[in-house]
Amino acid sequence: MRIVNLVENTEGASGCEYAHGLSFYIETEEHKILMDSGPNDITIRNAQKLGIDLTAVDTLILSHGHYDHGGGIISFAKINPNATIYMQDCAFGEYYADDGEDKGKDRYRYIGIEDAIKELPQLRLINGNTKIDDELSVFTVKKEDIIRPATNNKLKIKQGRKYVQDDFKHEHYLVVRTGHMHILISGCAHNGILNILDEYRQIYREDPDAVISGFHLMKKSAYTDEEILDILDIAKALTKSKTKFYTCHCTGVLAYEMMKRIMGDKLVYVHSGDEIDIEPQKTTPGRSAYMKGHKFFAWATVVCFVMTMITGYKKK
Repeated sequence: MRIVNLVENTEGASGCEYAHGLSFYIETEEHKILMDSGPNDITIRNAQKLGIDLTAVDTLILSHGHYDHGGGIISFAKINPNATIYMQDCAFGEYYADDGEDKGKDRYRYIGIEDAIKELPQLRLINGNTKIDDELSVFTVKKEDIIRPATNNKLKIKQGRKYVQDDFKHEHYLVVRTGHMHILISGCAHNGILNILDEYRQIYREDPDAVISGFHLMKKSAYTDEEILDILDIAKALTKSKTKFYTCHCTGVLAYEMMKRIMGDKLVYVHSGDEIDIEPQKTTPGRSAYMKGHKFFAWATVVCFVMTMITGYKKK
């Protein structure tokens, strides 16, 4: 399995361009995948620099309906008209960022994706959890009353003339199952990384081997004491999982550094152009292994008892 970041907010050792946005190239036994397309054709240029052939991609997954993740779709479709593009059917909502009252009439800035994407014949709109095949599936967070990152507060949906809080029903998460490994890949985790992991566990009954995701904790202004405590609490909760986490993009460097102090080697920052080397996580035997061992000793005890009875009977 190969996973390469094609664009992210920070400069990496590869010399690739960087920008506010996200895209990953994922190569499995069965697929060549693009998870998000970045903000524009920077994704294509970086792929060329890294020697990755995007014309061979067969599947594009859009994590949610924001331009920094889907702005490169039209450019990608021009060089690769055959790859199937999956997104939630509400990804074409009118999504805006509230830049504050001081911006006046320009307060609300459009951050959605292009309408032209609707006309692409390779587009597949889905609704909720969807199994694509044995390797790939996507899921959504179904719980309504969840606590999302405070940085979501400025993200809106335009309904008529009103701008209301985005509920992020257009966000879904890719699960790649290859060999004995399960990899969970998110874009920004607007629904909260802990909520997303809880939903994953409800479906798969275990932790993923690795999570690749922005955590949407980045702020342009200083963090409040409460926000810092929230970040630290998230880090503490993530350390309880066997999962290794790879983060980037909207997590923000400062939030990452706070989390890194707690999570240590369990958290890695992925820069633009970086390749991720994921190894299966070592775990202690689970309940199934315990029960198998228990059954073995139970049957061994029965056999020994029977043999003892037979031997004793013969002696008599």
